[in-house]
Amino acid sequence: MVNADTVFQKRMNKHHDELKWLYMELYHNEDMFAELCSQMYEYYSNRRDSLKERDLIREENPGWFKKNDMLGMMMYIDNFAGNLKGVQEKLSYLESCNVNCIHLMPFLDSPKGKSDGGYAVADFRKVKPELGTMADLADLAEDCHKREMNLCMDFVMNHTSEDHEWAVKAKNGDGEYMSRYFFYNNYDIPREFEKTVPQVFPTTAPGNFTWVPEAGHFVMTTFYPYQWDLNYQNPRVFNEMMYNFLFFANQGMDIIRIDAVPYIWKQLGTPCRNLPQVHTIVRMMRMIGEVVCPSVALLGEVVMEPEKVVPYFGTVEKPECHMLYNVTTMATTWNSVATKDTRLLKQQLDIVNSLPREYTFLNYLRCHDDIGWGLDFGTLRSWGMKEVDHKRFLNDYFTGKFKGSPSRGELYNDDPVTQDARFCGTTASMCGVESAGFEQNAQKMEEAIRMDLMLHAYMLSQSGIPMLYSGDEIGQVNDYTYKKDPDKCVDSRYIHRGAFRWDLTENCQNPDTVQGKIFRALSKLEQIRKNEAIFDASANVYTYDVHDTAILGIMREKDGEKFYSFYNFSDQERTAWMYEEGEYENLMTGEKTELKDIRIPAHDFIWAMTAKDKDEMEEDVAEEAIAEAVVAEDVIEEEPIAEESVIGDAAEESSETVTAPLEEKKEPVKPVSVPNKNKKIRNVSKRRAAKKHNKV
Repeated sequence: MVNADTVFQKRMNKHHDELKWLYMELYHNEDMFAELCSQMYEYYSNRRDSLKERDLIREENPGWFKKNDMLGMMMYIDNFAGNLKGVQEKLSYLESCNVNCIHLMPFLDSPKGKSDGGYAVADFRKVKPELGTMADLADLAEDCHKREMNLCMDFVMNHTSEDHEWAVKAKNGDGEYMSRYFFYNNYDIPREFEKTVPQVFPTTAPGNFTWVPEAGHFVMTTFYPYQWDLNYQNPRVFNEMMYNFLFFANQGMDIIRIDAVPYIWKQLGTPCRNLPQVHTIVRMMRMIGEVVCPSVALLGEVVMEPEKVVPYFGTVEKPECHMLYNVTTMATTWNSVATKDTRLLKQQLDIVNSLPREYTFLNYLRCHDDIGWGLDFGTLRSWGMKEVDHKRFLNDYFTGKFKGSPSRGELYNDDPVTQDARFCGTTASMCGVESAGFEQNAQKMEEAIRMDLMLHAYMLSQSGIPMLYSGDEIGQVNDYTYKKDPDKCVDSRYIHRGAFRWDLTENCQNPDTVQGKIFRALSKLEQIRKNEAIFDASANVYTYDVHDTAILGIMREKDGEKFYSFYNFSDQERTAWMYEEGEYENLMTGEKTELKDIRIPAHDFIWAMTAKDKDEMEEDVAEEAIAEAVVAEDVIEEEPIAEESVIGDAAEESSETVTAPLEEKKEPVKPVSVPNKNKKIRNVSKRRAAKKHNKV
């Protein structure tokens, strides 16, 4: 067995010199750097053996998070299952959704009424009591790992709650803790900051400073008055936050989302956004992780325009974040829905597809946050669209005020002066499921479901990792009950943060219901993406021009195979003007098709791939038979396989067994275990891949 100290030292030797150089460049403090290195070793030593094994495996496969079977889902613990133990009990349901990466929305202790949805952290080492304990979190992570699932959490680095221990001591005048924030005894320096620092929430939280009467000082509060910005010019702040990061890694986190990355470093006379020191901090964080917990990936939240997002990947030689949110593409996607024009979206995708393969984006349609219209208004202006007028059109469209719009939702931070606002709503409500249901209009409902599935199919075909938002798999609509909660009613983002509708999951396998239509079709798309090598991260991805601005074409190419997909953003049937020689298979229907001037119904899509020839199909069937025979040989009665999961609380009460999506219900089989099948099936798969490669 490899000596643990040797492993740590080898990793440390690789990064020590650069880490020290960067640290000293920022802090010029040998003692604090020595303390950091010592604590890194302590956190490594305290890391569970199972996590160290996970580290070693992923060091051999550093692109583990890029595999085409990766599918994430973000959720609020309380909304989804009550608490952490509840989430653990629902893992089988998530498996039935093909999800293998669970992103838990903020769950650390935060003050009721002043939590900003959990992003105002009062204690980095404590779970909200109503959600469970750190032990529950570690148990959940361990269970996820046994199921080959990954766990992701938010790490709020920019600020703490005003109720955090440091802030409380700072209020009492303790200079050591005041130095961990930005305190000023008069408004002279804050006034200078305000000249160059933009306001994040000019309507609901204007300004960047808050008066603290207990301390008799102003403190910097970029977001809300109860969220105090941390001073990373103080090495004690950096060290302590890195210890928090390593603490979470040791609870079993696989992906840690760094919240509000661009804001971390503050400097007078600048916008306090995207400063070079931010990249130094993220680079050091990446190296610290690679020494102590290399199986953990960093996901950066950078809600900025594309040219400011890409630098957070670092460089291929000196990487920073493993993954970044594809924010601009998400906003541009909804712009295409409203305008029925994909030109700007195609341009955005071309930029993303031209980046190095090492750069991985996380793609999504909706998340816990609002949609800010951070579009390329320079290009839109050249097309005759004015920024203010266009933003007003988008918000009118998605709130349903624009004639003919099926969308429903609400504005967030509507500024009457700038006439700027952001938008809130679920995917299903934005596509028209809510309005069609309210009107009891069957035709509109079919159109809404088509739109919903078309957008998800498009997301799944992009380069990068797809992330669902909990409830999207069953077409869950807006929840307006937040207006009755005094702690939530002032924040319209809670419209898409409603409790998960477990009662609706009873319809997942019923093709005559809205939930069944969305769940089953989405599951099929996910299975195709998981099983077809054409969706591998190594595939070349391009946009494909079909001479109609309402239709987006995406092409993928790998090892001689080609995949074409076309998405009609129009509410009318359109033609994708094109011609590709050869025979192709419609992956959703299994039918053979010719790719020539394809008619695509309104808000519909087509997935087509190079058709296999008869000999190849027979070889695949034969290989599958060999694989099944290999499995049968190894079947022995040891540890029984868990029985099929039950979906939803109501299903549990009735004891009805629900099979995996798109599969027929089967008779119960005798419990068996298959200890060696994976290795042998992999060998079969390798032989099959080799045959395909030789043919190419």
